[in-house]
Amino acid sequence: MEKPVTDQADGLRRLMAGNTARRITLVDSASDSGACSVALNLAAALEQQGRDVLLLDERNGPQVAPPARGGRLVLVDAVLHSDGTLSPLAASADHILVVCAARSEAITQTYLCIKKLHYAHALANLRVLVNEAADPAQARRLLANLASTGSRYLGMALEPAGFVRADPFLAQARRLNLSVVQGFSASNAARDFLQIASDLVNWPCLAAPDRTPFELSRQRAVHDVQPSAGLH
Repeated sequence: MEKPVTDQADGLRRLMAGNTARRITLVDSASDSGACSVALNLAAALEQQGRDVLLLDERNGPQVAPPARGGRLVLVDAVLHSDGTLSPLAASADHILVVCAARSEAITQTYLCIKKLHYAHALANLRVLVNEAADPAQARRLLANLASTGSRYLGMALEPAGFVRADPFLAQARRLNLSVVQGFSASNAARDFLQIASDLVNWPCLAAPDRTPFELSRQRAVHDVQPSAGLH
């Protein structure tokens, strides 16, 4: 049953083999984590810094791999299925970035999202971004908490991708149908997106692993421990 998916992923890897573009997949850890807003604002921040950016939105339907283009950054606003699987395009990105809302209950939701991704795609590492944090200290505590939990219970490396502070200009920009970077460039949120964009282009480009879905054994699913991961 998994062969069609495997064939799709193999075909995408061959298609992208000569493409020096880098792809980053953004995933919502919960329905209200804000990955769509993060993707739009991050694309705007990258463009403002002179980068060639393409944003693919899977919420509008399946997307196809873009033509080869050296130096391009492709952001995929991905759809995460209930079993933790991503589309072949999203799964074969250079980096998978999980967006976590800065709320106490979101810690558990984010961990469950990461666990699903780990089991569905045999992920050894991914990145986490904290969205609408009260302040940098809260975001750093949350990221450290998740990194410790992922390492202890899943054997994963969860790398921080940065944070975006809660900012009333985010909602105001949405009402104006603008990114906060375009509409309110001096705002805290805009500065945070610009910092993340600046850091993102320096993320190491690792060899893409095989992230085709695989079946988690029933025994492992039964005995896996779910930690209590709250804000401290």
